[in-house]
Amino acid sequence: MNELVPGGNVPLPDGALTIRVPGPFDVSVLITGDGGKVAGDEDFVFYNQPSAPGVRLGSGTVRVDPRRLRAGAGRLTVVVSAADPGVPLGRLPVPVLTVSGEGGGVLARFTPVRPTRETVLLLAEIYRRGPGWKLRALGQGYADGLGGIARDFGVDVAEEAGAPAAVSPVRAPATPRPPASPPVAFGDGTEAEFAALVRTDRLAAGAPPVTVEPRLSAAARAHAEAMARQGRLGAEGPDGTSVFQRITAGGYRYLRIEQHLVSGPRTVREFLDYCRSDASTRGPLRDSAPTDAGIGRAADPRSGDVYWTALWARPFTAGGLVGVVDEVLTLTNAERGAAGLRPLAHDGRLAEAAQAYSADMAARAFYSHTSPEGLAPWDRAAASGAPHRGIGENIACGQRTPSEVVEGWMNSPGHRANILKPDFTHLGVGYAGGGPAGTYWTQLFGER
Repeated sequence: MNELVPGGNVPLPDGALTIRVPGPFDVSVLITGDGGKVAGDEDFVFYNQPSAPGVRLGSGTVRVDPRRLRAGAGRLTVVVSAADPGVPLGRLPVPVLTVSGEGGGVLARFTPVRPTRETVLLLAEIYRRGPGWKLRALGQGYADGLGGIARDFGVDVAEEAGAPAAVSPVRAPATPRPPASPPVAFGDGTEAEFAALVRTDRLAAGAPPVTVEPRLSAAARAHAEAMARQGRLGAEGPDGTSVFQRITAGGYRYLRIEQHLVSGPRTVREFLDYCRSDASTRGPLRDSAPTDAGIGRAADPRSGDVYWTALWARPFTAGGLVGVVDEVLTLTNAERGAAGLRPLAHDGRLAEAAQAYSADMAARAFYSHTSPEGLAPWDRAAASGAPHRGIGENIACGQRTPSEVVEGWMNSPGHRANILKPDFTHLGVGYAGGGPAGTYWTQLFGER
């Protein structure tokens, strides 16, 4: 059984699946094709429309048979909301998703980071990859209910007055639907205006200015254009290339990365006004950690919608990497200390293997304890010359900071068990940026 963290994915066997989310929740499913949009309102399976070809909704469960989906369906997104409408999910138990196969055995489980003010959570997605299907953990929240999600996926719902002008999918994603207008032509000066406005904002917040980095802006422009072509927000373009892969392909390596993916604003000033509007979106703008930034925008010529990508980064340095992995070790030992366990010692050979594996997952865009060549954690430890009798491994992807990744591992029973295993004596930590998820983390534990 696989314990997933946000961004983690696992192959699924052929046949029907049962998805369970117990507790005071309503479960919904959106069925989409390659373009990320529903084909019609019948692709929105929820309590008032509990079935569609290949999908049937029960009490806290969803039965999915990929073989029976409508023609063209390539992705199912599982959504949870409070059974009592409008209640923030932060007031309820954390929704835990389990996926079982036809034999009843649990294939995967996902416990997201606890939501706060969000009322709806994109919990996971089942998507076609080549001839088979995979499950990916998401854990992304919306603050404006099922209506916001439905609009984002192309379901025809009534607009309400006062709807947000733009919402970022990084922390609380939703796509605004401004009235159609003529295409926008952008002149020069976007980066200069962005730099000047951001400098003023950051100085007022006590954060140092950022440098507008040409490679980040090039990646941001390419990603904004990709979103405009497909007519929706997303961390991946229509060809499956993520914004993070665009950054690293341009030759920029980072230790820290944040992004704003937004549609709606027409000017740089309107875009930054949106970024300042909420605690979940103003963080990168005023965080002192990023030292570089990039900005890009593009218009969908069909609708006139404007799509923005802003990137906030701290560049890679060898010393910075040492600081990141040392912080993971320190936080891990703090958890062990709180449980009355002895601290883990740093092991250079385990660290070498862990770092190489994080870099490999980012470079080759996979996420698994087993490498594409079939090598397991103990194989990698042995190849590095580590002499330990017992080996354990935690991996994660998508988390932005050491505290975020350790918290995620501690909220997952399987990963927590490794961190708190009394027999482990040594630890190596790896971290790399890039790939579909943006960040890849590895802990390799050893027992002597």
